[in-house]
Amino acid sequence: MSDVPEVLFVCVHNAGRSQMAAALLAHHARGRVRVRSAGSAPADQVNPAVVEVMDELGIDVSQEVPTKLLTEDVAASDVVITMGCGDACPIFPGKRYEDWELTDPAGKGADDVRRIRDEIDQRVQALLAELV
Repeated sequence: MSDVPEVLFVCVHNAGRSQMAAALLAHHARGRVRVRSAGSAPADQVNPAVVEVMDELGIDVSQEVPTKLLTEDVAASDVVITMGCGDACPIFPGKRYEDWELTDPAGKGADDVRRIRDEIDQRVQALLAELV
């Protein structure tokens, strides 16, 4: 692992779970971890309910743009966290891979997305404690 660990969060649309996870880890890590997110089939925009519930924590994801998962993103990462993207993520030896089973926030209201956000936040804080 590099001096500053690099973490990549991947979900299908890069509009919900992976965006929340990346923003939460960046928020808690305060520069001690490099964070990226991507999707195997990116959406046009971040889920509005995700923007709303992240704003409640003072974290602005409204300007984030879902991005396509690239092999280079995986290659540059020390830790790859997948969230329901199936076999779309390339596998490289020596990388740490985890699959977090989380409800997809697509089509859900703020109350449901808030619960997903809180579960992601717990997992992100545990991951951060392991990395730094």
